[in-house]
Amino acid sequence: MADTLPGLVPPGFGTLKQDDLSVRLQSSSLQVRATPLDESIIRLLSPDSYRAMSELKRSKQDAIAAVARRNAVRELSLWYVSFFAVERGETRFSPREFIIRNVGRDFRPLEVIPLTPGFGEQRLRQNGRQDALYVFDGQLDPQQPLTVGYATAQNDDWRNILPQIERERARVRGRAAAGRSP
Repeated sequence: MADTLPGLVPPGFGTLKQDDLSVRLQSSSLQVRATPLDESIIRLLSPDSYRAMSELKRSKQDAIAAVARRNAVRELSLWYVSFFAVERGETRFSPREFIIRNVGRDFRPLEVIPLTPGFGEQRLRQNGRQDALYVFDGQLDPQQPLTVGYATAQNDDWRNILPQIERERARVRGRAAAGRSP
């Protein structure tokens, strides 16, 4: 990825953690955490976190390109989604019940690319976790307010995260201009 793309801050100057950019929601015995992998957002992460998220996207590049071809779309929106069991015993989850409401419409995943072994079993043991890369139509705009939903649970905290993103973007520009790393 070119570091000089118009409008993007340079990588390596951010200080945010993945948790700072994640939306969480809870549905009965399940917690869901969703993090956008939009380049303009992940460049605000600390250097190690940015490298990890970039490598994740790079490692699934072929699968992502195949989704774009199958769905005849040029732009995609990628999200890192984790499911956590929060109760005793086995917890079932349905990956396709995860949606994002944004720019006046509901976005359902075009594809769910499993990242952890056993994701397809759609079960979690106590304190278990399953991760996947969710691929949405590129019209989903993480620079705008959005609501994350799973089953009957919803969370619109993204509207509170957006100002934090803008503040960090300004700080990153300042650090980059001064040549100071975080």
